[in-house]
Amino acid sequence: MADNAVGVKITTSNDIFIEIDGKRIAGVQSYSTRYTNDVKTVDAFGQETPIGFTLGKKKYTLDLTKVYLEDTAISDGVDFYTLSDYGFNLVIVKNSRRIVYKDCIVSDISEDGALNDKVTEKMSIMALNRVKE
Repeated sequence: MADNAVGVKITTSNDIFIEIDGKRIAGVQSYSTRYTNDVKTVDAFGQETPIGFTLGKKKYTLDLTKVYLEDTAISDGVDFYTLSDYGFNLVIVKNSRRIVYKDCIVSDISEDGALNDKVTEKMSIMALNRVKE
């Protein structure tokens, strides 16, 4: 039987991490993203259907799972709770291309721990911008 998937390129995540000032401080095992745009319809008097849209505010929300600090970040005194001020980026590398969520802030942390464990189970962050590099 012939392989029908020849030539099909499946996008995969090669690396997911948090960086500050270009320095990797934490790794992430998995993520999910939500993009919302507060779009509203424009209605005109006497028209049965909207005549257009107004663009609203863009919002990027990301849920991260199995977030772990790098040893260098731990030795520098970084912890996830100090990331509450925005100023860090989340980088997702897909097929050698970087997708960067910039100027992130932590909105929620859920942590389950064990002795000598440095893993935060789940973290929700919000980003001001998303760019492809």
